[in-house]
Amino acid sequence: MSIETDNKTVVGKPTNRIDGPLKVTGAAKYASDYQFPGMVYAVPVGATISNGSIKSIDTSRAAKMPGVVAVYHKDNLPKIYRIAPLKDVQLIIDEARPALSDNVIRYYGQYVAVVVAQTYEQAVAAADAVVVSYDEKRPNIDSNLLADGKFKVEHERGNADAAFNTAKHKFDVKYTSKAEYHSAIELHASIATYDGTNFTLYETTQAVVNFRNVLAQFLGVEQENVRVVTKFLGSGFGGKLWPWPQSALAATIARELRKPVKLVLSRKQVFHAAGHRPAIEQRIRLSADDNGRLTSLQHDSANHDSILDEYNEGCGEATKYFYSCPNVVIRSAIVKRNVGNPTSMRGPGAVPGLWATESALDELAIKLNMDPIQLRTINEPKHDEGSDIPFATRELLKCFKIGADRFGWKDRSPAVGSMKKDGLVHGWGVAGAGWIAERVPAEVTVELIDEGPIKVACGTQDIGTGTYTVFGQMAAEELCVPLDRIEVVIGDSALPPGPFSGGSMATGSLVPALCEAAKKAKQSLLAAASQGQNSPFKDTNVEELEFKNGKLFKKSGSESDGIDFQKFMQQAGFKIISGKGKSAGTMNNKEEAKVSRHTYGAQFVEVTWQKETARLRVSRVVSVIDSGRIINPKSARNQIEGAIVMGIGMALFEGAHYEPLKGAPLNSNFAEYILPVHADMPHIDVHFLETPNKELNSYGAKGVGEIGLAGIAPAIANAVYHATGIRVRDLPIRIEDLLAST
Repeated sequence: MSIETDNKTVVGKPTNRIDGPLKVTGAAKYASDYQFPGMVYAVPVGATISNGSIKSIDTSRAAKMPGVVAVYHKDNLPKIYRIAPLKDVQLIIDEARPALSDNVIRYYGQYVAVVVAQTYEQAVAAADAVVVSYDEKRPNIDSNLLADGKFKVEHERGNADAAFNTAKHKFDVKYTSKAEYHSAIELHASIATYDGTNFTLYETTQAVVNFRNVLAQFLGVEQENVRVVTKFLGSGFGGKLWPWPQSALAATIARELRKPVKLVLSRKQVFHAAGHRPAIEQRIRLSADDNGRLTSLQHDSANHDSILDEYNEGCGEATKYFYSCPNVVIRSAIVKRNVGNPTSMRGPGAVPGLWATESALDELAIKLNMDPIQLRTINEPKHDEGSDIPFATRELLKCFKIGADRFGWKDRSPAVGSMKKDGLVHGWGVAGAGWIAERVPAEVTVELIDEGPIKVACGTQDIGTGTYTVFGQMAAEELCVPLDRIEVVIGDSALPPGPFSGGSMATGSLVPALCEAAKKAKQSLLAAASQGQNSPFKDTNVEELEFKNGKLFKKSGSESDGIDFQKFMQQAGFKIISGKGKSAGTMNNKEEAKVSRHTYGAQFVEVTWQKETARLRVSRVVSVIDSGRIINPKSARNQIEGAIVMGIGMALFEGAHYEPLKGAPLNSNFAEYILPVHADMPHIDVHFLETPNKELNSYGAKGVGEIGLAGIAPAIANAVYHATGIRVRDLPIRIEDLLAST
């Protein structure tokens, strides 16, 4: 892929997506677009209870229906192996239990059978004809989580209980949020082929390398016998980070039938069996002195979890470092319920955690009769008190200052309901945002080729965030060539192993590996120019040569007298000159743990409230983000805008509802699971500080995927209080919550 540009320096320039033309013309090939001769279609059958066991499965009618090839269940599905942890091998999975491996039902929609037919329609019809009898038990979907939690201490300093008990200003409150679904536009899909030795899976995954590693174990083969391809992904938001059961089913059936198998989940199946952010209850006990300085902070969080695995949302991730406080205790608990497996969703831990803590800070500011930004300024830490290390960079107060100026915060009247215009009550709210800034291991190759574009390759993937373009921009920058001379090759586990697309870590992880690969490729090119038999620069000292703007020339001369590197390669007989770079991760790395690396932001929100009609709208958002050097401002702004929209959904619309007798997710469709639409969009102003974090990589680039969502929900809730005088502590905020204000 390539795009034309007139810029010699491309990093930091707003740049159109290089994959854009392919997408808008329909040429981009997503997983479910792949077709193969003889392909059959698989459709899972989901359980219609959420607790109990299978007594019997009658597949006789389904097996006789037109086009049906096979019906698999526990008793006839070829073995899917269990995952065994391996040292130095990434193996992360959302549901570790092999599909159809027992008769126990733990959540509604759990796969109990899978039908294979010649067409998708035939498979769906036959799946509906499978009759399953159950020994049913009453499910546990109780939303009271804190009361049932067995808590473990995540972090503790000082004596929070003692400080709270003796404090003059204190409060003890609970905040809740319902389960949220990822709601990516592209359905989960697995297309599996098997040639007798090797598997190739065309997948909807945010991590092709991890996916390969997991599937190899599920299938009982070596990693080199599995290839995973994800050239394009219709988003994931974390729901496609780690493998779900349908992928192993598709590959196992492909091996059994010796036919390509396509398995695409329906929207309802995605809701039931492909993850969600868990329902969470949080308790905040907060105290401060007369000056507003925090004296204690206790943060308990409990999230619902499946019976099968263990998923801890970790809501205190940001709490331990975000503000200065001498007495802190953070505890968490997972509470088993008859629900499908929760998983990572954009900003796991920090986003729901900040919903509670940033709402609590606003409540404390009101209690102290203090401006919310002033309170945060008073409690600004000088170092990361949670880890007792210095901050690499931290410009949170600058984010608040710039945001306040852009938003017009000085004109805010603190009195509830006092800001009125055109028959509407305006409410203004603010909240801080924080997210990790880390790297994961990466390898990159750069190939200078005698014909065609320069190839930069890595086994990472673009999940719709612009990785193709950003990777290409950085390669063009390092090689000092126009972007149109770069071809980006990603989305394939056969490439050098690269980062997963999650945690806002992909871009920052690619930088050091790419820089090393580009440097080695340039060094090899200059060495070839100096030593090649047919080189016009033969016997010229390599230190006297320069490679710039695609040309080789002597430093003593001028660029205009140089020769294009491809013309040189053709003359000197070089087909490919390459370089490879490799970089380690920062997590669990003692050498990298000497400074605290995070992104920061300040979110300012205006809501309008019409009391007569109980109409609430988010009308304006100002988001100021310090996320290091921005590689592509155009796609970075797009990321923040999308995250803000997601935050509006979290605050006002989204939440799963479970039927109490069967445990079925009731609103498992886009008619009843409400998402924000264009009519809900506010005016959005995004500003980047671009304070480089050179401890993370040479560009100082962090990530922008999560930080834009952090702080939006509490800023909205704080604005709603300012407009209505009603403090809502349960998400999503409902109109009925505000009716007392009318």
